[in-house]
Amino acid sequence: MSIALAGDTGIGSAQVSGPSARAASVAEVAARWAVDVDRDARFPQEAVDALRDQRLLSCAVPPELGGEGATLRELCTIARTLGRQCAATAMIFAMHQTQILSLVRHPGGDGVAGFLRAAVAGQYLLASATTELGIGGDVRRSTCAVERSGGVVSLVKNAPVISYGEYADAILATARRTPDSPPSDQVLVICRRADVTLERTGDWNTLGLRGTCSPGFVLRATTTPDLVVADPYSEISATTMLPVSHSVWSAVWLGIADAAVEKARRYVRVAARKQPGAASPAALRLAEAAAVHQQFADVVFAAAGRFDDADAAPAGSPEAEVACGVGYSLAMNNLKVTASTLAVDLVGRALLICGIAGYREETEYSLGRHLRDAHGAAVMVNNDRIMANSAQMATAYRGTI
Repeated sequence: MSIALAGDTGIGSAQVSGPSARAASVAEVAARWAVDVDRDARFPQEAVDALRDQRLLSCAVPPELGGEGATLRELCTIARTLGRQCAATAMIFAMHQTQILSLVRHPGGDGVAGFLRAAVAGQYLLASATTELGIGGDVRRSTCAVERSGGVVSLVKNAPVISYGEYADAILATARRTPDSPPSDQVLVICRRADVTLERTGDWNTLGLRGTCSPGFVLRATTTPDLVVADPYSEISATTMLPVSHSVWSAVWLGIADAAVEKARRYVRVAARKQPGAASPAALRLAEAAAVHQQFADVVFAAAGRFDDADAAPAGSPEAEVACGVGYSLAMNNLKVTASTLAVDLVGRALLICGIAGYREETEYSLGRHLRDAHGAAVMVNNDRIMANSAQMATAYRGTI
């Protein structure tokens, strides 16, 4: 079955307030449909339409290209706000912004800049196709290759996962630079909606993050040479995709933890009103969870701030060079593993506090969706793969993180 990508969506009214403030209204929409999205494993169309209406899909694009130049800390704040209500919506936002910043920070010519202007005007949703059958989940290698003929670029990629691919306005795909290039010599190709067909090769019926709608596809695309990003994908991955994705993903998982801890807090308050003055083991558990929760938030926003500081520093300065070092890559790997572990830990703590009320699906304290979504964190780029990579770097690294 061949599927054409979703059409362009009209642009809603621009808002005066900053992007972080506007996220609250999107979160309200996401909350309204979160149970439905999870139950039916369907795309959160209402929430994505709200992101478009609030012009949050383009908030990280620089002002000179029509955006607002949102920092990574601001993107993490938005992802956290959305994650409290619907982790699938938040993860779609997070993955989209990773693609946006990959183009913003590696423009490489008029074609990419022109695409970004069009993306702002049309509030495009961008998806990613970096994994491929036969490479074992290693996004730094590709089997497929870019073919060039008569001023046309084409590629065919068999991807086991393309998150929300059927609903995206463009897909950024990795491929070998030429058919003769080694697997690690990759480029990033912008594949516009009108230039792509998707042949579905699988279904999406998962424990959690069900609304991300991430089945496998054979992607066939034709485009123009100016939409092949000039910088090598190895550079894009190391300096942008890895730190940005790990930061915004972690902010989504923090949002899940926010929701779980808040339910636990409400449960303890209600119980305390029923038995005033009585010592409560649940209250002690809540205090312990609150301490871990604070540490979780500090870790996420410290990492985002570190990225923003390096991004704002003059090129060649010690601050800017930090983001190119092994220590920085180790720190960002540690962020992902730590955040994905803490998300499950905090939802589990909340479940112990709420007891059977949290275990049952029909109560206001139900934690089932949060627990299922949180467990997706460790397998979104498997923690074992990340730690194996970190082990190689740590063995050779002589500095401090």
